[in-house]
Amino acid sequence: MRYLPDGKQMKEADTHTIEELGVPSLVLMERAALEVVETMEKKGIDTSKALVVCGSGNNGGDGFAAARILTERGRQADIVFAGKESSMSQECRIQKQIAENMGLRIFTEFPSEEYTVIIDAVFGVGLSREISGHLKDMIGLMNHAPGRKVSIDIPSGVCAQDGRVLGTAFRAELTVGMACTKLGCELYPGKYYAGETAAVPIGINPEFFSDRDAVFHTYEKEDIPRLLPARKPDSHKGSYGKVLMITGSYGMAGASCLAAMAAYTAGAGLVQIYTPADNRVIVQQLLPEAVLSCYNGYDEKKLDELLEWADVVCIGCGLGTDRQAEQLLTRTIEKVKVPCVVDADGINLLSRNKELLSNSAAPLILTPHMMEMSRLTGYSVGRIKENRIEILRSFTENSEAVCVLKDSRTVVAQKGKHPFINLAGNSGMAKAGSGDVLAGMITGLLAQGMQPFESAALGVYLHACGGDESRERLGSYGITARNLIQGIQICMKKAEEQKEK
Repeated sequence: MRYLPDGKQMKEADTHTIEELGVPSLVLMERAALEVVETMEKKGIDTSKALVVCGSGNNGGDGFAAARILTERGRQADIVFAGKESSMSQECRIQKQIAENMGLRIFTEFPSEEYTVIIDAVFGVGLSREISGHLKDMIGLMNHAPGRKVSIDIPSGVCAQDGRVLGTAFRAELTVGMACTKLGCELYPGKYYAGETAAVPIGINPEFFSDRDAVFHTYEKEDIPRLLPARKPDSHKGSYGKVLMITGSYGMAGASCLAAMAAYTAGAGLVQIYTPADNRVIVQQLLPEAVLSCYNGYDEKKLDELLEWADVVCIGCGLGTDRQAEQLLTRTIEKVKVPCVVDADGINLLSRNKELLSNSAAPLILTPHMMEMSRLTGYSVGRIKENRIEILRSFTENSEAVCVLKDSRTVVAQKGKHPFINLAGNSGMAKAGSGDVLAGMITGLLAQGMQPFESAALGVYLHACGGDESRERLGSYGITARNLIQGIQICMKKAEEQKEK
């Protein structure tokens, strides 16, 4: 697991390290510069003739120090000072003076020479205004110049909080983050400008963020073995939970099968599908492992019996939004006593009757995509994309539910928890049925006793890793939802083998 702080959060960690631990700012700057140089070398970037473009703040100071270190290693390192003398930080002024004392070439305009690498040290994580004028022109010249492109900490012009482009931005192929990769480097469109990201140690301990629940975190593949629920040798299907899937409508039997198969793949012991009688033959043929209960009309008594039987419930995949579906959703939310995943049409129905959210006594996990989140909140999709963090935070502050906001960067949030952001996965997963698989994965993990937030975060990550496994075998174009399940199976097998070592 690793943290992805924004600019304000990173500044707090920086201040704590300097003022509370007593590590001088110049020491952090020296380590930052050294790590930038060594990371470029590890990545095979030709630094034989480098141009470092520096601003007036501490990010510029990192750049001046990096140019000096490159020079000490026998490289040619020229500098463009794009800032103002009057607004220089004390540390940046010191680093600039050292570079001058060493005789490094320092320009105030972009030179006409060609360089093997352009290093961006103009703005750091504190930028909050749009870039204009001379600095906007300078970044344009940096982008159009030949050579490899590297940013120190964050590409200049990218907002560290939400990945917005503030007027213009440097387009890096590598961004070297100090202590942690910044959140804005992983959210789109910031990710397009950050390229590959690499976090390097400079003396700031990322564990500073452990008790600050507003800070985002993410998983890496080596985390999966410790996150998976335990399986005991002396166990049976009841040991791993009874799942009730209230899914499918006429013509949507596939949604039921995909969600149920994903729940089994996640490790659930027994899955019962409650679906219209029209789906009986299809479901029995496609998924003989599932127990099947069917209805021809709304049957409240039968529904209550099934809700009493289940250890976990999933409702909504392919359910439809007609009167019968509405009755199923309303009764389930009102009566369910165990964790309940609400997906797809379940969310669309919930958006018509939002007070159900506060009436439910059971833990709820909602899995909306952007349009479904728009219906839930009343905000436009565009506004949610631009302000997803604040909107999601506000939504979960006013609800006890876990919210899984699905997008190219899916975010899982719950009040009092570090938000989780998923960085795995690929465009091949943008296919019908993918959401059904995700809902099933989360449900299957819940069935094994995991807590709702942890089930949602791990389910999202395993789903995405399954997509990456599928892309390796099939490419991005040919992946189907069934392939995702196969990819997840491979991913979980690898994690289990690693766990056993």
